[in-house]
Amino acid sequence: MRVLITGAAGYIGRQLLHKLALQQPHWQLFAADIQMLAPQSLPANVQAMQLDISNPAAVRQCVAQSQAQAIVHLASVVTPPPGMSAAQLHAIDVGGTQTVIEAALAHGVQQLIVTSSGAAYGYHPQNALWLDEQQPLRGHPHFAYAKHKCEVEQLLAHARKQHPQLKQLILRPGTILGAQVNNQISALFKDRAVLGVRGSDSRFVFIWDEDVLDIIIQGLREHSSGIYNLAGDGALSLRQVAKLLAKPYVALPAWLIRSVLAVLKPLGLSPYGPEQVDFLRYRPVLSNQRLKQDFAYTPRYNSKQAFLAFLDAQGIAHQAEA
Repeated sequence: MRVLITGAAGYIGRQLLHKLALQQPHWQLFAADIQMLAPQSLPANVQAMQLDISNPAAVRQCVAQSQAQAIVHLASVVTPPPGMSAAQLHAIDVGGTQTVIEAALAHGVQQLIVTSSGAAYGYHPQNALWLDEQQPLRGHPHFAYAKHKCEVEQLLAHARKQHPQLKQLILRPGTILGAQVNNQISALFKDRAVLGVRGSDSRFVFIWDEDVLDIIIQGLREHSSGIYNLAGDGALSLRQVAKLLAKPYVALPAWLIRSVLAVLKPLGLSPYGPEQVDFLRYRPVLSNQRLKQDFAYTPRYNSKQAFLAFLDAQGIAHQAEA
């Protein structure tokens, strides 16, 4: 088995690479990223490749050289670095995926695994209480990440109709937590108080990073296809999160949060703009029934257990019950 992993230097990519190399020593793995991994730090069955995913010629060459039977496409930008333009971001997230699909088809790749996101459903009042994989994908006009994941899924849906010979496994994780995770969402839980929107439960679903790795590896081993939400059982509201953290829960009116963030973001005093209100108020709460029943995988932690494991791993004091 020859497997190409894009975004191999990312948080999930690095962990997947080493776990897969250990579990499947006879597979040949190709670790591609714009930040080329040091060859001396890699297992013997891993070859590092430098790849700018926004460069179509480079993507085609990478896929051709790897002669991969399966591609795990992880390359994406969650938090754009300062100075990255909207066009650059779109070229990486959407343009890169389009080229990966085209190159996979041109070179006879048998399986494409793509990490989409629960964000593809968007942050909207129309969201169902629990979102299954049949619910519409709306993205969000003011969140590039959600907007691009929605566009990526449209590309994948078109490819499934036109080229059914390329098996697709599409994974839509909720909020990924792990021992080393550090991102904008995990930062929400480290402030002195937990901020919420008045009148909204703001429920979060969590999935442990090791579960994400195991699901990808199972998908590769079994040559799986389909679309699956990745989330532990249940959900935690921000009020429950605050109680577990023994911190005050402050629920402010939506109009007030929007007004304050509209002032602070341009001044560089907050990483969040007014759109953060929708992010908190209309959370996509993912059902994992298809993952458990059809894919036959049950996450090791439910949402609450994943959150408590995250707090324990990062040395954050908490209570046992919400």
